[in-house]
Amino acid sequence: MATAARTGIREPVQRIEVDVTFLRMDAPPATTKPDFPPGASVVRLAGCSVPFYRYLYDTVGRDYVWWLRRTVPDSEIAALLARPEISMHVLYQGGEPAGFYELERRSGDQGVNLAYFGLMPHAIGRGAGRALLRHAIDTAWAERPRLLTVNTCTADHPRALPNYMEAGFRITRVVRELWPVPLRLGLPIPDRLKAG
Repeated sequence: MATAARTGIREPVQRIEVDVTFLRMDAPPATTKPDFPPGASVVRLAGCSVPFYRYLYDTVGRDYVWWLRRTVPDSEIAALLARPEISMHVLYQGGEPAGFYELERRSGDQGVNLAYFGLMPHAIGRGAGRALLRHAIDTAWAERPRLLTVNTCTADHPRALPNYMEAGFRITRVVRELWPVPLRLGLPIPDRLKAG
């Protein structure tokens, strides 16, 4: 266990090592779109409340050490969600949320970044993941960006990287990072990621 400083406050953390893989796509995929399971639909939120965002982020990311946005105050999340270049898209199955993705338009490289993508635990393995990923890709390319990017890491679901590559992304680089995950978040951390 280690400690980390944030705004002058020290708190206990677990340091974990992750390999972050950065990927990009330079043209829309030409492959056939996978179908969603019956009863599934994707809704682009006109506005996303902070509590609903936290519910999506926390539920999808809990088992994959999605920690960073758990540490920021509601005001920062609200400001992020209010930015016009950010859009939230929620997968519904049977009337309940089953996953989401977040797109971020970037003016500097005229690209779109798939900032977050994932399924709720109850939706994994039920045939919606590839269809939701393709929906995200098609939604991004409909805006005619110069490129589409995404990243994943060794803390994510083991199918994340293969799914991105099968969808048409290619790896541009891999970077090892050391994350100070605050213990107060109560996130399960796999032994394979613990740095000591």
